[in-house]
Amino acid sequence: MSGSIEQGTSQTHGNTHILHFLVRIPRRMEEVWAAVATPEGLGGWFTAVDVLEPRLGGAVTLRDLGGGRVTAWDVDRVAEYTVEGGGRIRFHLERDGETGCVLRFTHEFKGERESEADWHSRFERLVEGLEPSQT
Repeated sequence: MSGSIEQGTSQTHGNTHILHFLVRIPRRMEEVWAAVATPEGLGGWFTAVDVLEPRLGGAVTLRDLGGGRVTAWDVDRVAEYTVEGGGRIRFHLERDGETGCVLRFTHEFKGERESEADWHSRFERLVEGLEPSQT
């Protein structure tokens, strides 16, 4: 069973852009949490993490986005990072049956740094990295 990535949606308000994705992942929430809320997990599919204090208000430095704060933290469910220049990324996990979960993702940013295609590729890497190895 493999995951699915629904087409992203985007909104623009002035020079602020908001991307949303819904990603179905055939893994338990606890497994996916490690991929979105730990330096090792994020580094495996998204970007290197120089600092991540896993708590509300903790410091975070994401190599591709800059430094900031953890602005939401609900273990195994919600991790949100707000970074320099008004950027924000939010990972919200929900159960999807007995062995799967849904990732509701939001990226808010200013300027033209990111695209739906960039995030789609990242989520493909995330899903592939979480699939059990075929031996």
